[in-house]
Amino acid sequence: MPRNRKKHSGADTWQQNNDLSDDDTSNDNASTYSYQSETQFGEGGQHNGSMDSGESGESGSTGFEKYEEKLLQAIENASDKAQQTRINAFQTINEVLVHHYIPEFLDDRKVTLMDAVEKSLRRGKGAEQSWAARIIPLLVIQLEAPEDITEMVTALKPVLLTTALDGAAAYDARAKCCAALGLLCFVGVDDLGEILPLMKVLQGIFAGSYLKGDNSPSGANAEAGALHSAALGAWSLLLTLLPPSDLVELVVGTGTGVVPSLRHLVGMLQSPHLDVRMVAGEALALMFELGRQHDDEFLEDELPELIEAVQKLATDAHKYRAKRDRKVQRATFRDVLHYLEEDISPEICIKFGRELLVLNTWAIHHQYTCLRNALGFGMNVHLSENMFVREVLQLGPKVDEPERHRKTVKAEQRFINAAAFKARTISRGKNRDKRSFALN
Repeated sequence: MPRNRKKHSGADTWQQNNDLSDDDTSNDNASTYSYQSETQFGEGGQHNGSMDSGESGESGSTGFEKYEEKLLQAIENASDKAQQTRINAFQTINEVLVHHYIPEFLDDRKVTLMDAVEKSLRRGKGAEQSWAARIIPLLVIQLEAPEDITEMVTALKPVLLTTALDGAAAYDARAKCCAALGLLCFVGVDDLGEILPLMKVLQGIFAGSYLKGDNSPSGANAEAGALHSAALGAWSLLLTLLPPSDLVELVVGTGTGVVPSLRHLVGMLQSPHLDVRMVAGEALALMFELGRQHDDEFLEDELPELIEAVQKLATDAHKYRAKRDRKVQRATFRDVLHYLEEDISPEICIKFGRELLVLNTWAIHHQYTCLRNALGFGMNVHLSENMFVREVLQLGPKVDEPERHRKTVKAEQRFINAAAFKARTISRGKNRDKRSFALN
């Protein structure tokens, strides 16, 4: 989403009821986005912590000084001759960029970092390409100057496309390139003439999970399924940039190849892979949400068949699926079914620090999920500090620093009191020990 682009208005909101599952006491009716917030995070994140509630952790440049030398060394090592050294460097850069919002620090080093990433994508293999691709979303959302973002799109979009379409490349590397492409163009491209061709390319990738000619499910393996899921997720992210009128025209029109037919997306609901089924269901809900903003009867004739397919997944009790997979799938498709039948989007509230983020449309849900997958456990830092993230999620201006400082001091005082209480308890416990009295 370009820095100056305004978001589309969302659909009506509703407060979701939390009923207990038939086969589990855990919350089976919670939205899939709640589960994603708890379970899906950037693979580079190595710190424990909660994304959805609690403290936002270190903010801005606070605590960054001790990582500065480490990051500088990693940027230098990213161009090393040894592949493992480059991989380790990208892992370090990923970890620091996830947990710190440092646009000023990156401003003088962005060209060096972009060159290293581009070379690794072009010449590297497997894990090196995957880690290099992960850096791109983290870098682009920290750049503040529009000309820097445009330069990054120009330099990295072609090599990302080449790697994503390279059948000889590892599936994981191609999947990471698809995700990076989606977020890079979401941030830096404002021209439909560039967005639509990219959506067509991404559709060509996830078409591997369409039904076969005999209407049987795709035979794609798990790694290919992860690639198709990433491509469809990136496609859906770019879909949120389209004006509703243009989307309706693309769906009604024929031969464009930008928006797949409803039959193809419904067919993906039969995929043997959970992530493909879930992303396909969310893409369908997103498409209907945008279409209904322009035409209240958007694809009304196709709705009964879609509702039937979604209802089966919302009540799926097949024992050959993992118990948690069934739970997450039912939660996702209950939300989708509720929207298709009653035109009511799920509402998810996420607390971070003293602020509250409300996700109340499928578009903002998906934008949040893509950012969350890139930022991992560092999402709280960027929710609090990153102006682009705050703009996308409609959080408004940053909370003033004095309030943050008061909050930090209060937390430190609580830890000091807890330590003093523990020491006092141990001391008094020794005095109350009867054996100690007997020895005296």
